[in-house]
Amino acid sequence: MKQLYDQVSYTCSKNVTKKYSTSFSLAVHMLSPKIRESIYSIYAFVRFADEIVDSFHDYEKEALLNEFERDYYKAYNQNISLNPILNCFQLTVKKYNIGDDLIQSFLKSMRADLKKETYETVEEYNDYIYGSADVVGLMCLKVFVNGNDEKYEALKYSAMKLGSAFQKVNFLRDLKDDYELLHRSYFPGVNLKELSVTEKADIIADIEQDFKEAFVGIKKLPLEAKFGVYTAYVYYKRLLTKLKGTPSRDILNTRIRVSNPMKISLLARSFVVYKLNLL
Repeated sequence: MKQLYDQVSYTCSKNVTKKYSTSFSLAVHMLSPKIRESIYSIYAFVRFADEIVDSFHDYEKEALLNEFERDYYKAYNQNISLNPILNCFQLTVKKYNIGDDLIQSFLKSMRADLKKETYETVEEYNDYIYGSADVVGLMCLKVFVNGNDEKYEALKYSAMKLGSAFQKVNFLRDLKDDYELLHRSYFPGVNLKELSVTEKADIIADIEQDFKEAFVGIKKLPLEAKFGVYTAYVYYKRLLTKLKGTPSRDILNTRIRVSNPMKISLLARSFVVYKLNLL
């Protein structure tokens, strides 16, 4: 039965999420069971594309990404794929009417990672972030509002800001791998070899503003999504706090993490805030 295969496909996406990101998996688990599978399917789709461009160094990355895209559209047109990640993602796209413009913007940024190493202008930087992060937030928002276009438009800006904040935090904590292994420099006009105190402070301030604007939308999310998204928000805010307290000279030499006990503590605090209706 196709229904059984679809369920297996969603389980595969859940396993991908748990394997690649315990933090995001924890946040998704805080969502309503009615929408978890769809968010897992979005994460697995974008994770596989990201893995192609970031990790598959011994293979023809561009050919693999092109094949991944072709297989997705084949799955979409045939309503099925023997790739379980693509199978459940196309189901989610159709169920929640996720626009193809979002998917194409995402793939555009993934293709940029194949060749582009330096972002010289703010416009290039923002365009990359939109495709690599903002649109992922918008895909998830489509699930959260469950077809309510008015609510989608009202929350769209905040969802994009949250995606931007998450991505910029990742850029800052992944400076070492991005710069030394992948030879990428996302922050325009910043010399990563000599990241100054002022440059770091400017980056932090920009991210804090994104978080501030994102929080406005988090408070207005449907109940099915609010706690899970807030959990992810609190986790990334904690990462930013740790990055803020890390000397500029050390950021390029280490990868900031949040310990598992601290993750549990953050989850407990988030739950209290949520239950006391402080959101």
